[in-house]
Amino acid sequence: MMILVDDGGGAYEKMDHSPWNGCTLADFVMPFFLFIVGVAIALALKRVPRAVDAIRKITIRTLKLIFWGILLQGGYSHAPDDLSYGVDMKHIRWMGILQRIALVYFVVAIIETFTTKLRKTAVLGSGKFAICRCISMAVNDGKRFTVPCGVRGSLGPACNAVGYVDRQIWGINHLYSQPVWIRSKDCTYDSPNAGPLRADAAPWCLAPFEPEGFLSSISAILSGTIGVHYGHVLIHFKLHSERLKHWALMGFALLVCGIILHFTNAIPINKQLYSISYVCFTAGAAGLVLSGFYILIDIWGLRTPFLFLEWIGMNAMLVFVMAAQGIFPAFINGWYYETPNNSLVHWIHKHIFVNVWHSERLGTLLYVIFAEIVFWGVVSGILHKLGIYWKL
Repeated sequence: MMILVDDGGGAYEKMDHSPWNGCTLADFVMPFFLFIVGVAIALALKRVPRAVDAIRKITIRTLKLIFWGILLQGGYSHAPDDLSYGVDMKHIRWMGILQRIALVYFVVAIIETFTTKLRKTAVLGSGKFAICRCISMAVNDGKRFTVPCGVRGSLGPACNAVGYVDRQIWGINHLYSQPVWIRSKDCTYDSPNAGPLRADAAPWCLAPFEPEGFLSSISAILSGTIGVHYGHVLIHFKLHSERLKHWALMGFALLVCGIILHFTNAIPINKQLYSISYVCFTAGAAGLVLSGFYILIDIWGLRTPFLFLEWIGMNAMLVFVMAAQGIFPAFINGWYYETPNNSLVHWIHKHIFVNVWHSERLGTLLYVIFAEIVFWGVVSGILHKLGIYWKL
């Protein structure tokens, strides 16, 4: 889904991240990933022989994720403007996708390690821990609305506590320099593809903003926590009907909660701020999607049509680095070229897909599906047959 929205979002605006409030297809990627990380943690740590060994493995994996995150999104894998070698440490980006996943994984896994014995008898015990964590995240949201940022309690892009805290911790030079709000109608005349800036555009339109910042990453822990609870249901309940009942009930409850908070304007659904309504809405959707796949694959036995997803999942890190982060296309094109349009990847995109279908949008969508998603599904399947996996 990340490949689809990253490379197809330019042609289909509804796929790309919402400029501010609201939720598009791209906004489901991060919380879905954190949700399934939580499910995996529950399964992996259902038995912890020695806490010391578990903490050591958790810490090492966390550090590896942070290392790869800084390497891929800190600026090391992108060509500087002057095409010189090296990275300007004064402008390196410290936070990013893998760094957020690392933080969520570390906190949730450590909690699971120390609470395993307290929840062995029933899922009810894990539910209590989940409720406690939900309360703590709600308190965090309360702090978010009271941290001073020019206008106390503001949730707008020009002034909000998430951006304020990140500027204080990391410094403005270490934040993401291409915020998605540039596509909003307040900043550009044409929202799709971030057209030219309006003559009356506000100064904040080009201000850096970290979508994977510190405060919002703390809220993101809740997405992983909810996934842990779904994992506990899988472990403790053996009947399909019992698992689906718990999953569907919690999924619908979270979904409705997020919708109510958003449409009453109490707390808008906002990926950039990672608001509590966004957590509830996306986690509820993730729970229902998991339930749907469970019905199709585990109950109805329709595994073959979804094998490519299983293969990609076994080499998720490889596909993320090579495809979603653009390392493989950069390798094919060469790291430096005169213009992005003068490359092999662009030629394939234009002449094999766009020109054949006589549509930029449809050609782009088919290119993403077949030349990227299907391609990496096949590559992952071959690697699976050869027993080759990239694990952290």
